[in-house]
Amino acid sequence: MTYRAGIIGAGGIAGLGILGLHDEEDIGTRKFPESHAGGYHATEDIDLVAVADVDEGKLDTFGEAWDLPPERRYVGHEAMLAAEELDVVSVCTPSFLHHQHVLDAARSSADPDVIWCEKPIASGVGEAEEMCEVCAETDTELVINHSFRFTDKLRTLRDHVRDGLIGEVKAVTAQFRRELLRNSTHLIDTLVYLLDARPRRVSGFINGENDAVTALEGDREVDDSGGGGFVVMDDGTFVSIDCTVARDISSMTFQLVGTEGKLYINNDDGEWRYWALEDGAHVEKPIPGIEDAWRWDEDYRGSFANAARHVADLLNGEAENRSPGEEAARSVEVIVGFYISHYTGGHVSVPFDRPLKDVTITSW
Repeated sequence: MTYRAGIIGAGGIAGLGILGLHDEEDIGTRKFPESHAGGYHATEDIDLVAVADVDEGKLDTFGEAWDLPPERRYVGHEAMLAAEELDVVSVCTPSFLHHQHVLDAARSSADPDVIWCEKPIASGVGEAEEMCEVCAETDTELVINHSFRFTDKLRTLRDHVRDGLIGEVKAVTAQFRRELLRNSTHLIDTLVYLLDARPRRVSGFINGENDAVTALEGDREVDDSGGGGFVVMDDGTFVSIDCTVARDISSMTFQLVGTEGKLYINNDDGEWRYWALEDGAHVEKPIPGIEDAWRWDEDYRGSFANAARHVADLLNGEAENRSPGEEAARSVEVIVGFYISHYTGGHVSVPFDRPLKDVTITSW
């Protein structure tokens, strides 16, 4: 059986190409595998049949690049959701629109069984929780595109950590680029994924520095910026997070220290290392089942095809959701917690009570 997919938002991550990842002259002219459309294109079980956007010029550029006829290019997502019967809907709009677009898709006559939404899930905890609740009510699987979850190496590493390769994890140090919501949700979700834990107490710092206005040629200010802080997880793990630096001087790094060893993970420099604790000394060894480090030019590029195949498996009833909205909301809890802590000068307990659930962080 071949499933039908539609995309809301005809931007870079949908399939037009991303500045910084792709050459500027190729934007809008090639089929990029690092995109939702690219994922569907690589998956035999899913056909991309429709796209929607409020920008008609962008809509036509996308349609030409991905061979969608004019009648399948919809001005506004409401028109697409009303006209099409879809098995899966991708939400590739700016983060502040994810909440409404997911709700509209889940409740629409298009009746998708899966919604594949870009990260971050939402701009606030309350929004994220409502998205999960509505998708549960409409029997819709909500898959969040935290793309590292769809790479084989990270899944293998997660299994090792959870199976006790380094014993009981006691402390984690993590670093990535700003901004917290637009970029560093990847870092924080990876932390949640590896530990299978939820934040319980957060202390944060916000530096107000934002690269998005320059990188995205934005015409408005947003809250989203660099920052970080300390997090105590519900399993007792102590985590320090630093997402204060710019893209060109950043690295995505993790150091996990456990009772029986430690791991050093650097995704930018391509260095993954493991030490077992033997007789009081750390002895370096290969990471079982992982021959090389995770790499942006290989693993990230293949993650969209992997995610689309996972969507097909969900539609076939052959898998459990690997990146559910409920877990993606945990990243938002940390980020919003950093903001609340910074501006109140105190620690923040998680989960939030109202009205803290209603705090939103504006981003792109």
